[in-house]
Amino acid sequence: MPRHDCYPDFEQHELTFGGETRTVFKAGTGPAVLVMHEAPGLYPGVADFGRKVVAAGLTAYLPSLIGTPGRPMTVPYALGTVARACVAREFAVFSTRRNSPITEWLRALGRHAHAECGGPGVGAVGMCLTGGFALALMADDTLLAPVLSQPSLPFALTAAHKRDLGIDDATLARVKERAAEGVCVLGLRFTHDRLVPAERFARLREELGAAFEAIEIDSSPGNPHGLPRRAHSVLVYDLVDRPGHPTQVALERVLAFFRARLLAA
Repeated sequence: MPRHDCYPDFEQHELTFGGETRTVFKAGTGPAVLVMHEAPGLYPGVADFGRKVVAAGLTAYLPSLIGTPGRPMTVPYALGTVARACVAREFAVFSTRRNSPITEWLRALGRHAHAECGGPGVGAVGMCLTGGFALALMADDTLLAPVLSQPSLPFALTAAHKRDLGIDDATLARVKERAAEGVCVLGLRFTHDRLVPAERFARLREELGAAFEAIEIDSSPGNPHGLPRRAHSVLVYDLVDRPGHPTQVALERVLAFFRARLLAA
């Protein structure tokens, strides 16, 4: 695997699970949090989010799942990686009631991270293409703090797609068991994000009840914070680093969620 010098403050590891090797960047101390990047890949903004996880007293694991680590975000680059994801077997972008195959590798990474870092368990945050992956990872007892930021799979083509959670029935049953045991799920979306329909969050409320905490940020026309209707990336690209801004409040809530679930215990 090639070496990447883009993030010198992170260790680079090549980890193999199930015969598949991927690059993982790691930094920090304390219990582990898996940071699963959005499209187009592990670009600098995602690494910045990982640094915030480290500053919160945790160890950030940033696996490279698609794209080129360190390559800056551009619209053509993002569209290109989404197109590649559409034909890649690892991502279930159109299928309903199905886990994305790559989540098996990510579950193994979570178990590996827990063994390395200790603590009561691990956290995980998915974004965009990976937004719902933390739900699939809940099948493992090691995951204690799942965050779904703008979960976009499967793509919202039909009414069934809009309500789908990107996991199969057996995984959903296990997720509901763990929610009943006290594991809470945090979800984030912009209200007018067409990639993350309101129906998907409504389904999460139906299935998980009080175990699902939704943060839905107003992006309607004329919203008081000037957010564009195309706003999508709550924690990275569309984050506004200003005290009191709803995206900043959402970021602080995510970090507090990780601390409460992984450090307070």
